[in-house]
Amino acid sequence: MTTTQPLPSAAAVVALHDRLIATAGWPAREPPVPAAPGAAGAIGTDFWRWVQTNHLFNCRLWAEEDLARRTTVAPVEIAANKRAIDGFNQARNDATERIDEILLVALGLVDAASARTDAPRSTVSEGARLNSETAGSMIDRLSILALKVNAMRAQAERQDADDAHRQASAAKLTRLQQQRADLAGCLDALLADAAAGRAYFKVYRQFKMYNDPRFNPVLVAEQAAATAGKRPPRG
Repeated sequence: MTTTQPLPSAAAVVALHDRLIATAGWPAREPPVPAAPGAAGAIGTDFWRWVQTNHLFNCRLWAEEDLARRTTVAPVEIAANKRAIDGFNQARNDATERIDEILLVALGLVDAASARTDAPRSTVSEGARLNSETAGSMIDRLSILALKVNAMRAQAERQDADDAHRQASAAKLTRLQQQRADLAGCLDALLADAAAGRAYFKVYRQFKMYNDPRFNPVLVAEQAAATAGKRPPRG
């Protein structure tokens, strides 16, 4: 299996992440989805919409994680932060899965009709290696690295901190930037190998059971107790 369809570049993904972080009002206000960031728009706007959605919820998750670590507010506020974290994390994972589905269709590994059903991948080339990490999960990690780079840069430039703090932060910033460059290279390599038939990946569903009242045993028990409490007494 080979594909000649233009695929997104890691550089375009990284540029979109950084541009969104620098956008006024982000992430409270979401800008229009770019049709073709960089030279990689041929895959379609839907792909970039999900990349932006994934980044949006990672950004909201990041902010909520900071709030959840406050020590001078009432427990009810921390509980609200924790519930928001669960929701944002679910949305972030859902977006990652959609990114993988779109890429797998573009690569010819699944057709559009079966992309969400995890149908057998009959078009995988014989001898192609299975990559344990998906392209979508790499993009998700690039999103988080964009946040780390942005936050560490702010620390390296803090005027209310001493030189030692700024220097330590600058050293960490350099390492984070290298990590992002390494991961971006791995993403480009995976997509190139998948396009050439040398590699493939699958959508790995997260199945976050703690968010689903049908599967979380504590929520199941709560619902059972509530139902039992509503039953009329036997007479």
